[in-house]
Amino acid sequence: MTYLDAFILGLIQGLTEFLPVSSSGHLVLTQSLLGVKQPGVSFEVVVHLGTLGAVLVYFRREISGLASSLWTKSKTEQRRMILLLIVGTIPAGLIGLTLKDFFASVFGEPALAAGMLFVTGGILLATRFARQGTGKVTMGSAILMGLGQAMAIMPGISRSGSTIAVGMLAGVEPKRAAEFSFLLAIPAIGGAAILDIDNLLSISGSITGQYLVGALTAFVVALLAVYLVLESIRRGKFEYFAYYCFAAGGLGLYLFL
Repeated sequence: MTYLDAFILGLIQGLTEFLPVSSSGHLVLTQSLLGVKQPGVSFEVVVHLGTLGAVLVYFRREISGLASSLWTKSKTEQRRMILLLIVGTIPAGLIGLTLKDFFASVFGEPALAAGMLFVTGGILLATRFARQGTGKVTMGSAILMGLGQAMAIMPGISRSGSTIAVGMLAGVEPKRAAEFSFLLAIPAIGGAAILDIDNLLSISGSITGQYLVGALTAFVVALLAVYLVLESIRRGKFEYFAYYCFAAGGLGLYLFL
C-alpha cells in the first residue's frame, strides 16, 4: 500500500462512513480496483477509528452531557439515552462476536459488496413511505435501529443508512434518528477495534505511516460528511442517496461479477 492508496481509501472511508452509501462496500470495491490487499480487516478498522474521532469531535457537547449524567442526578434524559445506546449496540455486538470470521472472509468479495449496495439503495428508498415522525428514540426503536446496524456488518450495507432509515420508519423524528445513529457508531466502531486488537498491534512498522495517513484523512472528511447527512435530512433529500447506491452497485457488478 502506498501513501496515495492510503489517502484515497481514507478519503472514501471518511465520505462514506456517515453518508448512507456503505463505507465498507466502497473500501472493498476500491481496494479491488487499486489492487491493494490487506491482511484481514485491520486497515478498515484503522480508518474507522479516524471517523470515530470525527464523531467524538462533532458531538463533543452531547457526549460530555452523557458522561456527566453518570454523576448528575438531574440529567435523567441523558441517562435514558445511554441505556438506549447500550440496547441498540447489543445486536451488532452479538453478531460481531459470533460471526467475526465469516464477515472477515467476505471483505475480499467485491461482487458481493456491489450486490449489497442494491440492498442499501432499497432501504433508503423505503424512507419515501415513512410518515414524518416527530417522536423520540424509544426502547423499541432503539432495538430496531440496533438490528439495522447489525445487518450493516455485511460490506455494502450502509450502517448509517440502515439505522437512520429504520428509525424514520419507526416514527422517530429524522434529525433525532440521525443523531442517535451517529452516537451508536461510537460503541460499534470501538467494539470492532477491540475485536481486532491483536491484528492492530501486529501491524508492520513499514506501513504504519500509510495507516496513519488513511486515518487522518478519514477523520477530516468524516466531519464534513456528518454535516452533509444532517443537511440532507433537514431538506428531505435523504432518499436521494439510494440512486447513487444503485449506480455504484451496478458499476461494481459490471466490473467484478
